[in-house]
Amino acid sequence: MFFYDLYLRINITGHRSIDKKDFEEVSKHLEVEIERLISLGVTSFCAGGALGFDTLSAGKIIDFKNRFPQIKLVLVLPCKTQTNGWSEVNKNEYNFILERADEVIYTSEKYYTGCMHTRNRKMVELSAYCIAYLHTNAGGTFYTVQYAKSEVLRLLMCRKICRLSGYSVLQFSIF
Repeated sequence: MFFYDLYLRINITGHRSIDKKDFEEVSKHLEVEIERLISLGVTSFCAGGALGFDTLSAGKIIDFKNRFPQIKLVLVLPCKTQTNGWSEVNKNEYNFILERADEVIYTSEKYYTGCMHTRNRKMVELSAYCIAYLHTNAGGTFYTVQYAKSEVLRLLMCRKICRLSGYSVLQFSIF
C-alpha cells in the first residue's frame, strides 16, 4: 500500500452500545462526517464488524456507495467465527454488510483471547484517520483511540461529553 492510499483511508471504531435516545443524533452526525470526508477525497472506510457503532457505520457507508461509487468499505474482522453466539437478526445484518464489503481482512481464522485487540491495531495501522464513538474510558474502543493517538492519527471523534437532565450532549471534535 502506498502512503497516498493510506492517506485516503479512515478507520471507524465505537462502542457496541448506543443509547436509544442518542441513536438518531449519533447516526446523523456520523452521516454528516462521512459525507464531509468523501468530499475531501477519502475513498476507503475500515470497520471492525462488531455490533453497535461498527454496524451503524458500515450501513451508512453502504448507503453512500450508491451516490459515491468510488468509496470502498473494508471490513477488518477479528476472526471468521466472530458471530458465534449472536442472535439471528444480528447475524443477518452482519452477513448483509459482509456481502457488500469491497474487501474483507481477517486477522485470525478462529477466535482467541486478544483477537479483537489485534483487529483494532490492524485497523489503525491501515488508516490515516480514525472516527470514534467513545463514551467511556475503558474497553476496546478506548484502547483503539489511545493506540491511534500514539500512531499520530488524526482523530475525528464523536463523544458523549455530559448528561443534562437525562439528555446526552454529543460533540464532534478533531484532535
